[in-house]
Amino acid sequence: MAFEALDELLDESLHLPIAGRVYRVPAPSAEVGLRTQAIVHAAAVAADGGRADEQILADAAERDLYADVLGSAHAEMVADGVPWPALKHSAITTMVWISQDKAAAERYWNSGGDPSRMAPNRQARRNPPSAAASSTRSRGSTSGTSTRPVAPAPARGSQKRQR
Repeated sequence: MAFEALDELLDESLHLPIAGRVYRVPAPSAEVGLRTQAIVHAAAVAADGGRADEQILADAAERDLYADVLGSAHAEMVADGVPWPALKHSAITTMVWISQDKAAAERYWNSGGDPSRMAPNRQARRNPPSAAASSTRSRGSTSGTSTRPVAPAPARGSQKRQR
């Protein structure tokens, strides 16, 4: 079996619908992809209270990252007068695609960027898709602790010793 041509296996673009038009965002170059992943990682570290690589974040501020990740779609969006929130949402969606995958980018796009709309709702978490899965008993703890209540010991002196 031989390797198939990679460009035939991968869909190397995003198609983002905005105001009745679909913009095709091409796959980024390796340089843009690697830089985007580094920036997303550094931002996540900083958001979690860690110390992010300041050089990476400074480089992001110096360059037009949105134009880089959107590629040719950026110029088309600007020429068409796409509003800033839509362009920003498109760029961040593309960054999610670059740093994660197309499914994550689609979830982000469809949530409108609202994290609470991306998480499954409470009802979905409580009722899994399979009824069999919800009726399966979970394994007991192997931590060595017991959750079974222990009967209280009789009080001293309340019972007479039998001979």
